[in-house]
Amino acid sequence: MKKDIHPKDYRFVVFKDMSNGIAFMTRSTAKAKETIEWEDGKEYPLIKLDISNTSHPFYTGKIKLVDTAGRVDKFKSRYQKHLDIRKSKEQ
Repeated sequence: MKKDIHPKDYRFVVFKDMSNGIAFMTRSTAKAKETIEWEDGKEYPLIKLDISNTSHPFYTGKIKLVDTAGRVDKFKSRYQKHLDIRKSKEQ
């Protein structure tokens, strides 16, 4: 096994999910530009997340269908012919 390949400068960092405001603290080596005052009154580096396990549809069970510029409709129309052929073969 290779020696000295893992970082040694682990410190406590707060990760905040910006979509729902939930924050959690863990040890990390990630660089942060901002800080936040945590529940214990101390300042910690802050990493802002777009999505975490508290807001991801897979973990929450709330599947959100985001349709940007008709992508879903475009997909359905593209494969509708294939689905029609498959249904006719099953009957």
